[in-house]
Amino acid sequence: MDQAAFRAQFPATAQWAWLDTPGSPPGATPVLDALGGTLRSWAAGDFSWRDWDWAAEVGRERFAEYAGVDPGRVSVLGSVAEGAATVAAGLPPGPIVVPDEEFRSNLFPWLALRPDRNPVVRVPFRDGYTHTEDLVAAIRPGTVLCAVSDTLTANGVRPDFAALRAATDEVGARLFVDATQSFGVLRFDFDGIRPDHLAVHGYKWMLSPRGAAWMVTRPDRIAELAPLLPSWKSTAPPFGYFGGELDLPADASRLDTSPAWFSWIGAIAAIELLSQVDKAEAERHVIDLASRWWEGAAELGYRPVTTFQRTHIAVVDIGDRDPELLRQRLDGRHAKVQLAGSRLRIGVHYFNTADDIDLVLEAMRS
Repeated sequence: MDQAAFRAQFPATAQWAWLDTPGSPPGATPVLDALGGTLRSWAAGDFSWRDWDWAAEVGRERFAEYAGVDPGRVSVLGSVAEGAATVAAGLPPGPIVVPDEEFRSNLFPWLALRPDRNPVVRVPFRDGYTHTEDLVAAIRPGTVLCAVSDTLTANGVRPDFAALRAATDEVGARLFVDATQSFGVLRFDFDGIRPDHLAVHGYKWMLSPRGAAWMVTRPDRIAELAPLLPSWKSTAPPFGYFGGELDLPADASRLDTSPAWFSWIGAIAAIELLSQVDKAEAERHVIDLASRWWEGAAELGYRPVTTFQRTHIAVVDIGDRDPELLRQRLDGRHAKVQLAGSRLRIGVHYFNTADDIDLVLEAMRS
């Protein structure tokens, strides 16, 4: 599926220059059709709840195929925080290294641990972002885990995973990655980086309804983890309902949480859509467009929050410009971006075009 055909799957792009996918994307037609059909079956009463319930299992298989990993490494969850909290509960004593301004779903689960057992080392920003070398310097003998986002929406920065993997390997620490803000447009090298855990919530770049999330765990780390929320889903299929013993599967499905049925029905359709896109082409497209906006904004006098732009998310500071006036200009041109305080952020998906970028730049022009 080429870029034009992909864009045609998003009705909202006929009206909006949608560059707020870091918050949420517009609905894709296949996802909307899947959910609409489900609602109609629910209303008519001609549905099978067992089919709905099995959607999470199908979602596991589809995600594993899309990610290029074995399905036995994939847990199906409701959020990244569930995945992080599950990993946190299985950690041995020792420090945890995390960027000080990390997204809270990948910060608070570590802070909730006993500080005398698992103290959290928070690495501060320099020049608007956390430098990989500062994270590496904080990873020392005794460190049990380093947690980072694949791409951070506050600045669009992606860390050097090769350096983080080398540093964590040297001291035997785990590497936890939150890929929610990149998976679906940026490629991730599972074989090269070998993350101990990588969690993805699908409601952003994976184009899914909120409530469908995945965690990929390295095979040698699965046995050390137990389900955060043991339930009737904590055993292997066929699932039982009453009595019995908690007999955990040997694979990552042992960590599954009870699924929100409709979320998983939509997630299956979303992954099937994304699977029709060439990943390398999508990555090149989104990075090029984000750079086009970043450079154009700088030419207009906006101050980039970093000195480089390498991902699909770009952020600038509007300076002393009137944020309300700027917001009105953006809304008037049907441009969906994120303006919070003095920060203006865009996020580019494969459905975006150069026309979207230029429309936003024109709205930003004084």
